[in-house]
Amino acid sequence: MAVVLTWFRSKQVTEAVQEPGCEEGIDKGEAEDFIRLYHAENPSAGSVKPRLREVAREISQTGTYTHTPGELAFGARVAWRNSNKCIGRLYWKSLRVRDRRHVDTADGVAEESVEHLRVATNKGKIRPTITVFAPDRPGEQAPVIWNDQLIRYAGYTRPDGSVVGDPANAELTEAAIRLGWRGRGTRFDVLPLIIEAKGTPALRGLPPEVVLEVPLRHPTFRWFAELGLKWHAVPVISNMCLEIGGIRYPCAPFNGWYMGTEIGARNLADADRYDQLGVVAERLGLDMSHDRTLWRDQALIELNLAVLHSFEEDGVAVTDHHTEARRFMIHLEKEERSGRVCPADWSWIVPPLSGAATPVFHRYYDDVQLTPTFTRRLRQ
Repeated sequence: MAVVLTWFRSKQVTEAVQEPGCEEGIDKGEAEDFIRLYHAENPSAGSVKPRLREVAREISQTGTYTHTPGELAFGARVAWRNSNKCIGRLYWKSLRVRDRRHVDTADGVAEESVEHLRVATNKGKIRPTITVFAPDRPGEQAPVIWNDQLIRYAGYTRPDGSVVGDPANAELTEAAIRLGWRGRGTRFDVLPLIIEAKGTPALRGLPPEVVLEVPLRHPTFRWFAELGLKWHAVPVISNMCLEIGGIRYPCAPFNGWYMGTEIGARNLADADRYDQLGVVAERLGLDMSHDRTLWRDQALIELNLAVLHSFEEDGVAVTDHHTEARRFMIHLEKEERSGRVCPADWSWIVPPLSGAATPVFHRYYDDVQLTPTFTRRLRQ
């Protein structure tokens, strides 16, 4: 599973927005649709009618209902299956679901997030994993994590407006500093988690032993290691809301493994991120005098080669965009044979490097919204 979902919007860091549905209660129609889907795809669950009556009764009495462990696991996996911006859905059934719905405190979320990283990292043999915390309930909002991923590098804004580190996290870094955090000021300082529970944000640091990082080097150019670039091994998305049958789980961090282009063609290459193409091109001795020399393209290839080479040498799971594109086509064919629509957003499914050289480029997709799903969280 390659995950490249960057939903964090800086101005939301310090704004609290009322989640829709918290006060009104669960929509019975959404609940019924999900229960029917669960029973249709899980015949061993038995007759659907008794469960429908039970859910309807619970909603009438409390305004919400509680998923069984089986329903929760199925819902989380199908949410991955329905993720139209994810190219790596072939293994949706393999998602490990950690049911932590009883956890609703900052300390509890922090502790389980650390354990999530430990379990998911698995010494480099990365396991697709989701940890589901307490849901929103009528009149009661669940905890949330402000960070868009559990592991993120700080971005320190200088007086002249330039940024040391990752500019994408500049606002989050400022929020952490206001809450009392002090980083070392390097390009790759791991930010603490900011967890909001019961309306109060709290800082919780990540132990270094659960943050596996890969120093980047090139298979041919020894000077590449001198650039001091690295990236963390596991992309754990932590600011999206898992929606299952009308129930919203706003704190449900999940991960797959990286596709190399997410790091080499976006995180390290984008002009508004680490912006390393010029640095690499200069060390390669490329002609940067005009665009027709395609110096950016050459630098981009070498940067991506370095990412794949380094992860492989360190025994950390990663995939390349050609392999992942073929896997997605297999997934698409399986879904169509099963009589299901496979939603996909072309602009996200096509890799940011050599898109036309991959099979996913040469067709269009049904870009529809299915549930269960992951949605952008309104409350931050």
